[in-house]
Amino acid sequence: MSIESFIWEEKYRPRTVNDCILPSRIKDVLNGIVSNENFPNLILTGTPGIGKTTVARAIVEQLDLDYIMINGSMDGGIDTLRNEIKNFASTVSFKDKRKIVILDEADYLNHNSTQPALRNFMDEHKNNCGFILTCNMFNKIIEPLHGRCHVIEFKFKNKEIPDVAMEFYKKCRYILDHENVKYDKNALTSIIQKDFPDFRKILNKLQGLSITGDITLDSLLESDLDVTSLVYLLKTKNFTEIRNYTGKLYSNLGINVYNSLYEMLLPQCMKDSIPDAILIIGKYQYQSAFVASQEINLAACLTELMTIEYK
Repeated sequence: MSIESFIWEEKYRPRTVNDCILPSRIKDVLNGIVSNENFPNLILTGTPGIGKTTVARAIVEQLDLDYIMINGSMDGGIDTLRNEIKNFASTVSFKDKRKIVILDEADYLNHNSTQPALRNFMDEHKNNCGFILTCNMFNKIIEPLHGRCHVIEFKFKNKEIPDVAMEFYKKCRYILDHENVKYDKNALTSIIQKDFPDFRKILNKLQGLSITGDITLDSLLESDLDVTSLVYLLKTKNFTEIRNYTGKLYSNLGINVYNSLYEMLLPQCMKDSIPDAILIIGKYQYQSAFVASQEINLAACLTELMTIEYK
């Protein structure tokens, strides 16, 4: 059984640009790109879970192009570029069409080695192969790549948010109904309001909640992270429980965990400790772009946060 058959994020992933949940002004640009198979290299940038990778895959699948996906945070070394990408980019497609390399999380590619080499690859293989880069942090993509790509920013204007949120709400209701999950509309609205526009996080949370029963306001409250408990563990320097808590924290929040710690913990810190807390969280958020284990990095962050004075 394939992953697409049971992971909602994949099972209900849009296969065309028109199916993607985005403001019409962004869809118009994307549909213009789809209408021309020889589209330029692209950089799709925006916050996590907003649909960048989904759009990249929708473009190549809608045009029936040969493509490979490389995750920059996992396979972003220079060897991947020299071997896997070069082998793919240098061969002709059996479909007699341009090939595409999707570099997901390209902001994790080393800016001293991999990104400069990628610039040369784009120039060398431009007639046969195009590139779509996705990134959360546009400023981590080197300037020479900016000039070789058309940049599309996935950022919603305030006036667009209600329509996009409503469209996603309807999509979630369709999924829940199709999966025969009973749900409270107020609970669904609460989840979307809290995590919008991280569509991936919302879908994963809904699927997780559906496993244990109906989705209600009570079940939602039980699933949310307990800030009071986290602060208590930090204050009492209970390293064993903190380590157990780390997995839950990361699985719920992913790479957004440091932003969430910033929002959750600062109001709980003593006034004189706030600067130290900010520096600690900022340090580990920066390190998360390079570490081999995200959970170990997060555990180290929480361990250092034990030194902060809390209310």
